[in-house]
Amino acid sequence: MQMGPIEQKIDLDSDEEIPFSSTPVMRKVHAFDSETTHAYPHADMANSRVFKQIRMGPLSSIHTVIFKSKINVLLPFGPLVILLHYVTEKHEWVFFFSLLGITPLAERLGFATEQLAFYTGPTVGGLLNATFGNATEMIISIYALNNGMIRVVQQSLLGSILSNMLLVLGCSFFIGGIIHHKKVQVFNKASAVVNSGLLLMAVMGIMFPAVLHFTRTEVHFGKSELALSRFSSCVMLIAYASYLFFQLKSQVNLYNPFDEERGDGGDSDEEEAPELTQWEAIAWLAILTIWVSLLSGYLVDAIQGASDSWNMPVSFISVILLPIVGNATEHGSAIMFAMKDKLDITIGVAIGSSTQISMFVIPFCVVVGWFMGQPMDLNFQLFETASLFIAVLVVAFMLQEGTSNYFKGLMLILGYLIVAASFYVHVDLSNDD
Repeated sequence: MQMGPIEQKIDLDSDEEIPFSSTPVMRKVHAFDSETTHAYPHADMANSRVFKQIRMGPLSSIHTVIFKSKINVLLPFGPLVILLHYVTEKHEWVFFFSLLGITPLAERLGFATEQLAFYTGPTVGGLLNATFGNATEMIISIYALNNGMIRVVQQSLLGSILSNMLLVLGCSFFIGGIIHHKKVQVFNKASAVVNSGLLLMAVMGIMFPAVLHFTRTEVHFGKSELALSRFSSCVMLIAYASYLFFQLKSQVNLYNPFDEERGDGGDSDEEEAPELTQWEAIAWLAILTIWVSLLSGYLVDAIQGASDSWNMPVSFISVILLPIVGNATEHGSAIMFAMKDKLDITIGVAIGSSTQISMFVIPFCVVVGWFMGQPMDLNFQLFETASLFIAVLVVAFMLQEGTSNYFKGLMLILGYLIVAASFYVHVDLSNDD
């Protein structure tokens, strides 16, 4: 007589053990969310239409995007920038508050991209990550290109690469090594080597136009380096698209460290449910992109005024200040996962971002400048090109063993301080010749 209820109870218990979704999605992880884990509700409740409407309504999406992230306390600085721009001529304050106002928007753009990747799958998600993961840098670069500030574009993108490779990775290795000083931290060597190879290829694409210019071996002076830059940019974009396919489809198990993290099965936060619907994620991507575009205009217009007011070279502002603030969320994410001994994700954030900028964002800006009629090229000048080449070599040697410690991190941080000091005393010549 009691077999029926017992069987029903067993069936119910077995249903609760069935995961809601088993499809892994590669996405960036953000350190400033107030809640980093989102457990799945019961399958019956999650599949009910009423529950989805309650959980993913317009008000719920506003709460999720605007109020759940701690870094959003900086959002009011955005409207303040517009006010300062029209009521005062203090360009340095407009520039400073623009940096603060853009910081949470960059993090929320990454969050919205992550949410949309739930519905697109890993391949399209990787493309979205490459596009919107560095949307802030791309928008600022397009505005600067439109104003003819090609050097600002080149130096800010160069600064993002240097910041991710030296400062972010260095802080992650240093803090992670101190916390886990009794063990050797390891990471996926194969993935790190592939990214290092892509960075070296990017350096090659950037170096040849500079060498062609400074050796005066161009067929048509001033034109050949531009043509070479545009051709090399197209090749680099093809190489990056091939890399995405190789990583996400062809060799996903070998070169995707995110799958290894999920494969352990020890953490309950590996499987996450989307917090936004597909159309809500698209809408928020549009809204955030427009808002970042607006603030980027004020930021670019205030760079020269801030440089004059602070008596600081534009190169230092572009290479050091812009990337540190613009990539603050990625910095926090990389350090957080190094503290948790998840160096594969740390490498993915730091070196992966550098790879995206060098192989996607920079060539993309060259192509966009081509259509805009701006002579944006890959000639980053001799000083900047040498800085990038040396930094990539240093990082490549640090990664070749597949291990990290606090000493390696300290060396990378000190190297970044040397780079920062170098750009503080560096100014462009009035005549490139």
